[in-house]
Amino acid sequence: MERPDAREMLYEGKAKQVFATDDPERVIVRYKDDATAFNAQKRGTVAGKGEVNNAITALLYPELEDYGVPTHFLARLSEREQLVRRVRIVPVEVIVRNRAAGTFASRYGVEEGLALDPTVIEFCLKSDALGDPPMNAATAVALGHASEDELEMLFDLAAGINDYLLARFGVAGLELVDFKLEFGVTGDGELVLADEISPDTCRLWDAETGEKLDKDRFRRDLGGVEEAYHEVRRRLEATVGQPLDLPEPDDEHDHHHDHEQRALHLDLEGEEPHDA
Repeated sequence: MERPDAREMLYEGKAKQVFATDDPERVIVRYKDDATAFNAQKRGTVAGKGEVNNAITALLYPELEDYGVPTHFLARLSEREQLVRRVRIVPVEVIVRNRAAGTFASRYGVEEGLALDPTVIEFCLKSDALGDPPMNAATAVALGHASEDELEMLFDLAAGINDYLLARFGVAGLELVDFKLEFGVTGDGELVLADEISPDTCRLWDAETGEKLDKDRFRRDLGGVEEAYHEVRRRLEATVGQPLDLPEPDDEHDHHHDHEQRALHLDLEGEEPHDA
């Protein structure tokens, strides 16, 4: 496709810049090497991070589209840039946890690495100023951040994405511990996966050794950050097209997660729990 020209910068965040194009429904995202942690209290630079995260996202998003997950991704334009559909970001971040780690482990006083059954899907308010506080479904609806229907869609999409990524990272010898997702609404009202999937947004452990190959190497001053990011990219690119162990299709539910499990997480049908 012909490369569109980048116009004025619309937004600059911690890890990316967003530029307008001649098409009001399309924007260019440029990935940076800046690294932040603890709500930007810790800052640094990871050489080549932008190129790696761009490459991984550009690899995984078309695969997710093929799996039935709508995304904002259109094309990779360069080592650091991609063309995406312009969206209004839903101010609800979705955290998917397959094992206890990070703040979840410390919050509940459990050992890091504990397997979680069922998988925990959490909502957080997207707000750096407030520290991205966790919230349940009733809070999100009451404060006008999302409707009940939107939250159900976010849950189902996140659960399906988790199914795919567990299998996709698995063939690459990586264990998907947890990850963060952001969603947006396009100009024609479609809810789609936005942002990125990368070692910035996922906790990834080597399936055999348990070595951390993600942003925790930066957060915890473990060293070898650049090498870890490049290793994840290498493994994913080396396993493109390998058969995946995915759940069997379910005609009644798009991504095989039943109503009871959704209700357990969303708390849309019961009372709002008290603060812990």
